Amino acid sequence: VQLQASGGGLVQAGGSLRLSCATSGRTFRRYTMGWFRQAPGKEREFVGFSSGSGGGAYYADSVKGRFAVSRDTAGTTVFLQMNSLKPEDTAVYYCAASSRWSDQAADYDYWGQGTQVTVSS
Repeated sequence: VQLQASGGGLVQAGGSLRLSCATSGRTFRRYTMGWFRQAPGKEREFVGFSSGSGGGAYYADSVKGRFAVSRDTAGTTVFLQMNSLKPEDTAVYYCAASSRWSDQAADYDYWGQGTQVTVSS
């Protein structure tokens, strides 16, 4: 079972990035696929998730209207489209999978390795 996050990088404020999370080892189609981030010296925080049961997507207030979580039609890759990026979005971003509809990191059973996003002002 593996989640592999990619797509991070350095971008100027106001720019966009799309992160990808490739899954393997089992079917995550019915899982809630979430994104979390952790900035230096801060706790890991919830960003957004896509429900595997057709329950739609849910976002943290700090990214609502700017970020969007989606999945490919095969259900094997999850994306985080990030627009209008701000310096405070700088963090390591992690994808994760949960059997629950949850924004709590403790409810996620599988985690990717993280990808660095740096937004310059």
